[in-house]
Amino acid sequence: MSVADRPRIDPDAALVEALRRDDVEAMEQLVERFADRVYRLALRITGSNEDAEEVTQDALWTAGRKIHTFKGESAFGSWLYRIAANAAYMKLRTRKAKAREIALDDVLPSLDEAGVHFEPMDDWSPSVDEQALQGELRSVLEAAIDELPPDYRSALVLHDVEGMSNPDIAEALGVSLPAVKSRVHRSRLFLRKRLSDYLAPAS
Repeated sequence: MSVADRPRIDPDAALVEALRRDDVEAMEQLVERFADRVYRLALRITGSNEDAEEVTQDALWTAGRKIHTFKGESAFGSWLYRIAANAAYMKLRTRKAKAREIALDDVLPSLDEAGVHFEPMDDWSPSVDEQALQGELRSVLEAAIDELPPDYRSALVLHDVEGMSNPDIAEALGVSLPAVKSRVHRSRLFLRKRLSDYLAPAS
């Protein structure tokens, strides 16, 4: 049997079993292991610390109380992220005043028919090594991420921050694998363009 054919072992299997047994320490372990990660995702989707805290509490509570509905067909983490993402999107839908979101097509570099960008961009990578720019670049990057639509932000955070695979992200967000790849790719292009615009020498 090849490595690819072997059944994947969920790293959170022991935690899942503890939750199912109503182990008194299981909920504490759940919070310790996932609270920060769920919060980061919720914050990226909602853009609000208060909403992200509520989403995190709701998602972890729901996961703990509904653990018997988890069938193990996907990783536990993916299942939990889907609960969190759904809760965060619901917060957005119920919010009265929604923050303005950009249209990616208006700011992305030109793409060819295959979705590959072909417009030349300045090579500003050497500038990134300058210590004086580190803090500024981080702020620019954070601001650019916040400009992304929520579904693009969530895919990017799960991929580049949480290190999840595209199939797991697709499962967590309830979207197709091509949609995940497109969102991550387009989000990265947008961030690169924002950084390129910031680092471009003034004319």
